[in-house]
Amino acid sequence: MDIDIDFPNRDEILSRLKHRSAKLQSDKKHATGVYVTEIPHNPIDNRATIDYKTADSRGYFKIDFLNVSIYEDVKSEQHLTQLMNKEPMWELLEHAEFADQVFHLNGQHSILIATKPRNVFQLAAVLAMIRPAKRHLIGKDWDSIMKEVWVKPNSDEYYFKKAHSFSYAMAVVVHMNLLCEQLSSP
Repeated sequence: MDIDIDFPNRDEILSRLKHRSAKLQSDKKHATGVYVTEIPHNPIDNRATIDYKTADSRGYFKIDFLNVSIYEDVKSEQHLTQLMNKEPMWELLEHAEFADQVFHLNGQHSILIATKPRNVFQLAAVLAMIRPAKRHLIGKDWDSIMKEVWVKPNSDEYYFKKAHSFSYAMAVVVHMNLLCEQLSSP
């Protein structure tokens, strides 16, 4: 299990915390994962010496510190709340020039055209279908998609858990509404 935390600038936060970088099974550095507790590590590169899945099985807790620059344009907590609660113009996602500007949706125009999400639940499912384990759902009707999209795959293919999908869907809503605000400002 891990937790994802979004920051406008993850490096600023990490510079203030003693941490160790997580490691992928391929021995590469995990892009966002860190441990803020002691874990076996290489003293030269400060990276964990066991991959994050092994670390998880041994009880180490990884936190993903994510760079989400969309929050730089949020003026206040009240502004964020307004952006989250405002119904976005869903049909804008059918236009590649708009969708390609949106956090997490860049390059996913064909999936957006095939699915035409019209609410946060559908958008969360679309974000899950972008991942390899759920791509086979693209082109199915919404009832079929919703019955299967949150079922954990039997394979080792990468997939998004429901909680991840919904949090990213809300970030997408915020970003869509921010983009619309920016487009309508003189």
